[in-house]
Amino acid sequence: MRIDKFLQVSRLIKRRVVAKEAVEAGKVSVNGRTVKPGHEVNVGDRLTIRWGERVVTVEILAIREHVPAKDAATLYRMV
Repeated sequence: MRIDKFLQVSRLIKRRVVAKEAVEAGKVSVNGRTVKPGHEVNVGDRLTIRWGERVVTVEILAIREHVPAKDAATLYRMV
């Protein structure tokens, strides 16, 4: 799954357009590498998201195309 879509499906970023812009701006890295919005993520990858002073790191536990909002947090765990 593309990183921008995963960020939206997992509700880490609410809109896919915003997720794409964040990735393009270099605010999101996968396993320590800055990537492009089309980068494919896999189970076990670590995502780091930087929003100003705030830094969030998560590990991907599952990848699914559609997830109800209440179950979105089951796709990742905070590191």
